[in-house]
Amino acid sequence: MRTFPDGFLLGAATAAHQVEGGNVGSNWWVHEHDPALAAAWGIVEPSGDAADSYHRYREDIALLAGLGLNSYRFSVEWARVEPERGSFSRAAVDHYRRMVDTCREFGVEPVVTLLHFTVPRWFERDGFWRADDAADRFGRYVEAALPVVRDVEWVCTVNEPNIAAMLAGGEDASNLVAHGLPNPDLHVADQLLAAHRRARDVLSQVPGVKSGWTVATQAFTSTGEPGADERLAEYGHPRDDWYLEAAKGDDFLGVQAYTRTFVGPGGPLPVREDVETTLTGWEFYPAAAADGLRSAWELTGGVPLLVTENGIATADDTRRVAYTRAALEGVHDCLAEGIDVRGYLHWSLLDNYEWASGYRPTFGLVSWDRETFARTPKPSARWYGGVARAGALP
Repeated sequence: MRTFPDGFLLGAATAAHQVEGGNVGSNWWVHEHDPALAAAWGIVEPSGDAADSYHRYREDIALLAGLGLNSYRFSVEWARVEPERGSFSRAAVDHYRRMVDTCREFGVEPVVTLLHFTVPRWFERDGFWRADDAADRFGRYVEAALPVVRDVEWVCTVNEPNIAAMLAGGEDASNLVAHGLPNPDLHVADQLLAAHRRARDVLSQVPGVKSGWTVATQAFTSTGEPGADERLAEYGHPRDDWYLEAAKGDDFLGVQAYTRTFVGPGGPLPVREDVETTLTGWEFYPAAAADGLRSAWELTGGVPLLVTENGIATADDTRRVAYTRAALEGVHDCLAEGIDVRGYLHWSLLDNYEWASGYRPTFGLVSWDRETFARTPKPSARWYGGVARAGALP
């Protein structure tokens, strides 16, 4: 029996655009419905109604709590809070506040993300993250969203800024964490860090809040060939390590891990044909979570950590259980090594809209009907709920 510490978060995560539906004010809605942009980004289908979680959030939170999970990470949609530049929606703020209150009602710890990739249409139109006032605009949005998080302990400022910087050039987004990642836009990276720090300044007004950003740790692994270690450092630092190092001094850091990529002297290598792969084409590699935690712990100098995303896209739910069990074993090993890990949030609570890949990659613990939106927990949800109830991995 591997027992987790008292108060350890064992929950699940979602992101607004991927589950809410009808997010018409966001830049991704524009990308999905403009034929040229959809083609450029490799988008196979629009998000549409998604899982209709904007209206069904109470059902989803109750379902999560009923399974035995104790925490729920969800995101606030900037495009709903500030649909036009400088024009804020009190109703949208109240909506997300009700989500926090509903979590409290069901005994669930809310983990709130303020930016999960999508931005308002006007923000992209007015220069996106390259605009001189980008960090200021984000800071003003965070100020407007303060009522949502006024008593929330865990607040994620920016989700996966390293992926956002790599996608800023508009390259094919059909495989966000895999072989041959795009070159990051370093100016966008700097702007995202400025936005993160501005958000932390604003959030410091809230007593008891812990704020940090989340990083997609890549588990870049050297092949061991001559020159491979040097190439790995050159390739990995602007895509991974820089963002972990930048989190020094933050209240916490979110680690988001799924797979690994081997790097040889010539750069990243495709996934080998003789290994098990997932519906996203990634290697089945549950040790990614532990690898990410160890790397983050070292590079931040000991910032408290949350696994804010970890999971597997599969149609075989037995492999989801196997992956999650092995990932949790790795997390427990990290705790035994003295790494300060505060929780594990599985990606995802629901099968969702996986960006350019559409609805085919199923990461969810819970499936839902595309016509009726009826939710159906998978066996993996029951299994993981049992782990969370016990606070231990049998």
